[in-house]
Amino acid sequence: MDAFLTAGITLGLSAGLSPGPLSTLVISHSLQHGAREGFKVAVAPFITDVPIILVSIFALSQLRNSQTALGLISMVGVVVLSYLAYESFKANRVEVAVDAAEVRSLGKGALVNIFSPHPYLFWLTIGGPRVVEAWAQSPWTAAGFIAGFYASLVGSKMSLAYVAARSKPLLAGTGYRLVMRFLGLALLVLAFYLLWDGLVLLHVLSP
Repeated sequence: MDAFLTAGITLGLSAGLSPGPLSTLVISHSLQHGAREGFKVAVAPFITDVPIILVSIFALSQLRNSQTALGLISMVGVVVLSYLAYESFKANRVEVAVDAAEVRSLGKGALVNIFSPHPYLFWLTIGGPRVVEAWAQSPWTAAGFIAGFYASLVGSKMSLAYVAARSKPLLAGTGYRLVMRFLGLALLVLAFYLLWDGLVLLHVLSP
């Protein structure tokens, strides 16, 4: 499997299954109103992330000839990935607060995603640089990374919605903890490769 596609799938799964504002909203709406409403929240990134991706890639493309700047961005990406790995290792359950709020699932999901720092941090420090790197190989490689990321991101959140609607206890079970720890290890591997790239760009290591 293509390395960029594999990275996109891994990052998407981690983002989709990790506890956070959007995951909490997916689960709470599924518990209150059924899996269908949870699915609507899950697809919010399709609506909100396009301008974030475009701005991030444009900004990074302006820096493509500055190896120092790209190296520093890669090092920030290492910190972000390491933090996400830490969050995955300590995740034991997804906490939700069930209330009787008005539904409007898609709109609420979009608002939560727009005002969350996670998409901006991801695309500026991790996703954007990978897209620029993949584009240098071919547009199809870059498209594969983005497709893999969003297919696994939205797919995993829809899976959370389905599980929440069917059985709340599974969200606190051993299976969830094992999945999150596996994803934590995968994120650490990606952080290592990003660290290597950053050190090469900063001329600390030889390519």
